Amino acid sequence: MNDPVRRTVHAEPVMGTVVSLDLRGPGDHAAAIADAVAWFHEVDRRFSPFRPDSETSRHGRGELADADRSPELVEVLTACEAVTLASGGAFDAWRGGRFDPSAYVKGWSAGRAARLLRARGCADWSITAGGDVLLSGHPEPGQPWRVGVQHPFDRTALATTVQGTDLAVATSGTYERGRHIVDPLTGAGAHEAVSVTVIGPDLGLADAYSTAAFVLGAEGPGWLAGIAGYESYTVWADGRVTATAGFPTRVHGVPVTVVPHAAGLAGAA
Repeated sequence: MNDPVRRTVHAEPVMGTVVSLDLRGPGDHAAAIADAVAWFHEVDRRFSPFRPDSETSRHGRGELADADRSPELVEVLTACEAVTLASGGAFDAWRGGRFDPSAYVKGWSAGRAARLLRARGCADWSITAGGDVLLSGHPEPGQPWRVGVQHPFDRTALATTVQGTDLAVATSGTYERGRHIVDPLTGAGAHEAVSVTVIGPDLGLADAYSTAAFVLGAEGPGWLAGIAGYESYTVWADGRVTATAGFPTRVHGVPVTVVPHAAGLAGAA
């Protein structure tokens, strides 16, 4: 049973964004936050593509032998390669000859931080990293967490709301930086979708899948419908909305096209 009165919130500027921690109920909140914050700064030092001395940058320049790669880097490389293969190259940590796994690492680092929170006895919390969210337990006894998905055309509105627990929610879109998501196969900016939200159990994969689906455009919802455990919600440039069968589809005034799951579609478990 969690304690509905006890709550600790912390926001930390790190990794070029802000990571927010919202802890509820029992557990050593102070120690958990200190552990998580230290971890996120370690990730920034080791995986930032903008730091020339980071492990990511050194790997990208070919300076690391296989034996010199940390277990964490190997884990990131393996996951990124799997998503690249599953998406037919729509997701690729190598862009323009430069190694940048940020679209996976941000969510992956939150998943690793979750272990630190649980080790301190914290079971009810949310982690928000640059707009992507990882949820555990309940904010109040018996109540689900609620995550609003930003409306891509109206900054004062939500496109939809996700409710759940023990859930990852990741969105790729043109909210802040315009057409910054590039198709690795063509080098051109992806433009068919304006927002792709993916929900599932793993935030690193949800983040990478949302990037791949954004690049895939019209093929994205069908591709994601074949990935076990993950659902998607896509807003197109012309205002249409497409969702896979298991995604919450509460939208005001916009018909939602539903893509059913299909075992025959290419995907990754």
